[in-house]
Amino acid sequence: MLNPFFKNTGPYEINFLLKSIDLIDKKFPDEKIKDIKDLNSSQNGEITFFHSKKYNELAKITKASYCLTTENLKSNLPNTCKAIISDKVLLHTAQITKIFYPESITDDFDITADDINKTKYKNKVKFGKNVLIGKNVKIGLNCLIGHNSIIEKNVSIGDNCTIGSNVIIRNSLIKNNVHILDGCVIGKKGFGFFPDKNSNFRYPQIGVVIIEDNAEIGCGSTIDRGSLSNTIIGKNTYLDNQIHIAHNVKIGENCIIAGQVGFAGSSTLGNNVMIGGQAGISGHLKIGSNVQIAGGSGVIKNITDNSKVMGYPAKELKNFIRENK
Repeated sequence: MLNPFFKNTGPYEINFLLKSIDLIDKKFPDEKIKDIKDLNSSQNGEITFFHSKKYNELAKITKASYCLTTENLKSNLPNTCKAIISDKVLLHTAQITKIFYPESITDDFDITADDINKTKYKNKVKFGKNVLIGKNVKIGLNCLIGHNSIIEKNVSIGDNCTIGSNVIIRNSLIKNNVHILDGCVIGKKGFGFFPDKNSNFRYPQIGVVIIEDNAEIGCGSTIDRGSLSNTIIGKNTYLDNQIHIAHNVKIGENCIIAGQVGFAGSSTLGNNVMIGGQAGISGHLKIGSNVQIAGGSGVIKNITDNSKVMGYPAKELKNFIRENK
């Protein structure tokens, strides 16, 4: 299950879903759809979406029964997946996701949060003043929580973790030996919306944030939960202060990322990546393993393993030096 915290209200008939979003492509045989997922994780009896040729290879092997896509891209789908043609693939995907997960649109404050002294953790956790804990929260052994921090509902924290002061965590699975420093916001909804006539339609964010063992998150950093997949911080990865990680970003193991780096949504980093301060990573990119990105660089294309890049747009370090002598 992608997110154990948001309730799936399905299944729904495929024709009901299409009628609900005013997308009458053609009438399909009556069939109940259990869920909506991305191309990679979708299964038989589910619906997915395919909006960019960047995902051609995933589209070819998707197991979904239905796929929202364009006329130009539909030929990449397997015969087992029925194409639903749309001129607004992402908007229609968001609208269907909202039908399945109506509670995933907003991020209102957690009314279930209560003073830690009134919870079962009052004698199990070392904590500061004004700490609040929501329902469905699990906290492991030997954990510390700083002043004025809120662990909202639907959070799991492993053993030997340190949560700083003025931290807010929601919709997150935090493994063992993780350090989250002061002022972080973890698991909030991502910045996803689509213009729809005279308003903006919010994209539901049904994923979680997963922080693997031995990771450290620097002061003032923000990590958005995933939309149709999870946001993941790999084992032994260290983030400096004031880093923003958008929804669906996946960072590998043993990465070191300096302050004020920003990641747009759905980019993937391999293992052992090093990024200098104030660099920017555009969305839907693949950064290989053992890559080094110099501070202040702007990455707008995929980067292969073992590369060293610099500049805007980021290019091989040797080329950058030669061009800027």
